[in-house]
Amino acid sequence: MKEISYLLFATALIFTCCESKALNRTAGLNPVDSAKISGPDLFKGAISEPLIPGIFTADPSVHVFEGKLFIYPSHDIDAGTTENDNGDHFAMKDYHVFSMDEVGGVVKDHGIALDVQDIPWAGRQLWAPDVAFRNGKYYLYFPLKDKNDIFRIGVAISDKPQGPFKAQPEPIKGSFSIDPAAFTDNDGSSYLYFGGIWGGQLQQWENGEFNAKGSKFEGPQDQPALAPKIAKLKPNMLQFAEVPKDIIILDENGKIIQGGDHDKRFFEAAWVHKYKDKYYFSYSTGDTHLICYATGSSPYGPFTYQGIILNPVVGWTTHHSIVEFKEKWYLFYHDTQLSNGKTHLRNVKVTELKYDNEGKIITIDPYSSK
Repeated sequence: MKEISYLLFATALIFTCCESKALNRTAGLNPVDSAKISGPDLFKGAISEPLIPGIFTADPSVHVFEGKLFIYPSHDIDAGTTENDNGDHFAMKDYHVFSMDEVGGVVKDHGIALDVQDIPWAGRQLWAPDVAFRNGKYYLYFPLKDKNDIFRIGVAISDKPQGPFKAQPEPIKGSFSIDPAAFTDNDGSSYLYFGGIWGGQLQQWENGEFNAKGSKFEGPQDQPALAPKIAKLKPNMLQFAEVPKDIIILDENGKIIQGGDHDKRFFEAAWVHKYKDKYYFSYSTGDTHLICYATGSSPYGPFTYQGIILNPVVGWTTHHSIVEFKEKWYLFYHDTQLSNGKTHLRNVKVTELKYDNEGKIITIDPYSSK
């Protein structure tokens, strides 16, 4: 394939509504990817179709409960807010829960599971959630800006996986930023992973304090990248059992990944799963539009970078979950097919995920179908 010029490449990114700051960070998109994004048919060759055509959904967290797949996504709406680096145009107000008996089967919408108006401490913006099961209850973890416009993580509880969920009166003490992902290990211990830079505010936190005048973006490029966070949960699943700790991601040479390594450093969308007794920490690189992963021997890490799970999708964000169901593994993700490329109006998709003989995840191209 002929090399795509920088001008064409930049134009493609503008078309998908990426901010000017991101236009200088295109190393994660090779010419093949950029050609697909800038082609006349944005979604030609898509390997899967939108799962939920009725509403816009994104950031799917998926779990197997009661023998079914339950999907806990964000619910995108068009609030008419101008797009900016803080993500104000992602103005979500509620969550719907979906389920299906089989991959490829009928997807059931269980309706609104939680609404921002029913959260006592709410400000605005219900972003990507996750759910855990313990003690006969389902716990919905959600990021939400409080009345001071600072992202915190709240918990809501239900007797059923589909909800409705009732929010606790206050967010989790010591919580901050976005994208909570719950993981329960074989020994029954549960952990919450979280964090996201830029609009997710992770770069504005240091030593447990929020600095409204802190860096708008991700900090120095020649120093260790901002780290996602982990905190063990108390058995009641409502509180942290410890002060959140950094998750360290190392490169192939055992060195901490630097902030300027935009193809490998963490941006948002943490997820953890276990495969053959190894912990897989996966995440979005943000402005290079990759879903990558690293592996380790402990839920706390450190994790060593292994490679790319998902090449760039059409749309600014990329966010995923990985789940085993009926002896197969699946990647749930999103792009913007339903809205024809509008970055804040996304749709959930699913495709099978495979490992090689060494346990490495085989990279998926979302638009490789012929």
